[in-house]
Amino acid sequence: MLLCVAIMMVFPLVFSVGASLKPLDELFRFPPTVFPRQPTMDNFSDLFVTLSQSFVPFSRYLVNTVFLTFIGTFGHVFIASMAAFVLAKYDFPGGKTFFSIVVTALMFSGYVTGIPNYVIMSKLRMIDTYWAIILPAFAAPIGLFLMKQFMEGLPTSLIEAAHLDGAGEMRIFWSIVMPNVKPAWLTIIIFSVQSLWNTNASTVIYSEAKKTLVYALQQIQAGGIARTGQAAAVTVIVMLVPITIFILSQSRILETMASSGLKD
Repeated sequence: MLLCVAIMMVFPLVFSVGASLKPLDELFRFPPTVFPRQPTMDNFSDLFVTLSQSFVPFSRYLVNTVFLTFIGTFGHVFIASMAAFVLAKYDFPGGKTFFSIVVTALMFSGYVTGIPNYVIMSKLRMIDTYWAIILPAFAAPIGLFLMKQFMEGLPTSLIEAAHLDGAGEMRIFWSIVMPNVKPAWLTIIIFSVQSLWNTNASTVIYSEAKKTLVYALQQIQAGGIARTGQAAAVTVIVMLVPITIFILSQSRILETMASSGLKD
């Protein structure tokens, strides 16, 4: 049973890679085949030719995406970690209520929060700026949830001993807490990078020079039958970064999920 499920999950990935390596005549051959009979890299070369002919250079789309991903991920990890430390190790009025709101927020997808986010960014005059993507990424609830659950497993005696030695809150946070929750913040980095790398951002950014790599690739996907092979190559490129990061860090993710799932 598990083998069947695994095959069903892997098949779309294998099929996409196979399609990206097929010449155009094989893409429309019936019956279809999973693996190409005459593998070619023409779809990828044609894709980069198409991108080079764009009004905005390909490098600009790439720089935009890397910038948004780096700043958004750094801010998300920093804010989620500090907030989780306070919620996990200190009792204060409203703390449990606040965390309940965070857990409730996990139930809402980005499609539900899209309009409220747009209204808020519009009121702040941040539409068509990078901050319209970065600020909502800072407040993603999944990071705070995972960090709090993981930090609750840290011995309180460790923090109390640091206090007795004269360590301040920030020193305890950076020197004791963060090194001990490395699997948790690595997991948050992976989730945040995957989310920001795949963002389209066309609803809040209108200037072509500020748009992301995924937006540019999706425009090629919408190019019709003549670009079917390039569309398959786009799919492979877009999913390449998240899959690579997950493969390299899957043990950290599983450790964090196990720790979070075992909490009361």
